[in-house]
Amino acid sequence: MILREPDRSPYDLVFRIGEFPVRIAWTFWLMTAVFGYNFVDYIDYLFLSVYGLWSPSTLPLLLIWSACVLVSITVHELGHALAFRRYGIHSQIVLYHFGGLAIPLAANSPTHSVSRLSAKENLVIAAAGPGAQLLLAAAVILLTRTAGYEVHQAPDFLQSIPGVAGGNPIMDVGLYTLVNSLVWPSVVWALFNLIPVWPLDGGRIAREVIAMLGGNIRHSLGLSIVVGAAMVVVGFMIGQWFMAILFASLLMGNWQEFQRLGQWRSW
Repeated sequence: MILREPDRSPYDLVFRIGEFPVRIAWTFWLMTAVFGYNFVDYIDYLFLSVYGLWSPSTLPLLLIWSACVLVSITVHELGHALAFRRYGIHSQIVLYHFGGLAIPLAANSPTHSVSRLSAKENLVIAAAGPGAQLLLAAAVILLTRTAGYEVHQAPDFLQSIPGVAGGNPIMDVGLYTLVNSLVWPSVVWALFNLIPVWPLDGGRIAREVIAMLGGNIRHSLGLSIVVGAAMVVVGFMIGQWFMAILFASLLMGNWQEFQRLGQWRSW
């Protein structure tokens, strides 16, 4: 499975946030640059050619974008880590080219372990990451709108929410980049992770909900396979090749697990 902890390298950045160890693989920065280039290139064009204002060029804006993505995904993984701690389990955070991971390390006591978590507890842990990220986006939107300014690059569907649309344009390129680079990836990444395909957060949530309703792993794998296949098709249809390849890989992993369990015989 591609969503696993990457190997360590001498180029990793290692530090702590409180009690939580954090490791940032060098590939994380590559990912942020690749996915952020078009975003900040548009901002550079907007200020130079549309607003007729100064812009420092794409590279400095890309650095702001990368810092914002770092904050956003770290908040996401802190949500998971804090939920693990709520149930007596220590964890570490790893950021890499597929986003981030909150990896359980040890329990506070023999009665607290990942294998002993209930379906409800697993559901809370899975939902805590996207929830924290959406709260971050909501806080930035609230502060920006309270100050009377517009969140120009908020995803389109957010504009229908009362209070989100409107406001004066932010005419400072640095502040514009900061606000929009916090909101856009936070919302998009959180919702992307809520797609019910294992092992995304949405797939984990779906697995626990299915278990609470009396189902089992084979049902959650079946859901992951159907949704994963649909996302591959959607990815190719809209020209999002990375999304299509990612979900094709997840689809293959779920299908292999489905076959390994032999559930095709008793579905």
